[in-house]
Amino acid sequence: MHIIPAIDIIDGKAVRLTQGDYESKKIYASDPLDLAKQFEDANLRYLHVVDLDGAKGKGIVNLKSLERIASNTNLVIDFGGGIKRSADLEAAFSSGASKVTCGSVAVKNPSLLISWIEKFGCDRLILGADAKDGMVQSAGWTEGSDQEVAAFIDLYRSQGLYQVICTDIAKDGMLSGPSLDLYRALLKDRDDLHLIASGGITTLQDLRDLQEAGLSGAIIGKAIYEGKITIEELAAFGEE
Repeated sequence: MHIIPAIDIIDGKAVRLTQGDYESKKIYASDPLDLAKQFEDANLRYLHVVDLDGAKGKGIVNLKSLERIASNTNLVIDFGGGIKRSADLEAAFSSGASKVTCGSVAVKNPSLLISWIEKFGCDRLILGADAKDGMVQSAGWTEGSDQEVAAFIDLYRSQGLYQVICTDIAKDGMLSGPSLDLYRALLKDRDDLHLIASGGITTLQDLRDLQEAGLSGAIIGKAIYEGKITIEELAAFGEE
């Protein structure tokens, strides 16, 4: 299971929200690159970067932050937030993202995402399946939908998209543990699914539980910044 620290960005600064509420913003670093270098220095390999300004806007906003992290570290970066048009996707790749997470566009413009799958391949794209009460949310979690998360994932699995980040919004930033029941249900009878957990991960035991449940990756954000899990502990877990 990949251990994936997260850096969420607003106005070029590393922040965390609680349950996707932009009013709950707490700034943890004025320069996200400083955090990225700490992760790399601890021999962590992966990084999840989210442009929160882009997520609720019309396109990528914090591209320079991505460029600086990618050009000054060797981290394998997946990037999301503001991927609304083909130009956004191509800009993210050219700025150093190894993979791009597609959330809102998957909800609002399925044909566009399917065209990206055909052009770029499934290895470079991740489906962002953010859910509240089992229903998919979009636009930086500010808009609901009538799509159930399991059916949403299956729609894109049928197109070959097998990598999925699933965030239970009710858990995000709450430090109350991940949605194990949701993840177990999604993994049942979906052997091809590479499911990455996000939201609520607080302890090393949470990581062990996710690994036992069959998750392919775990994204950890607030627990790092609030000192619940140290970077060194994450690195050691990744080496077990």
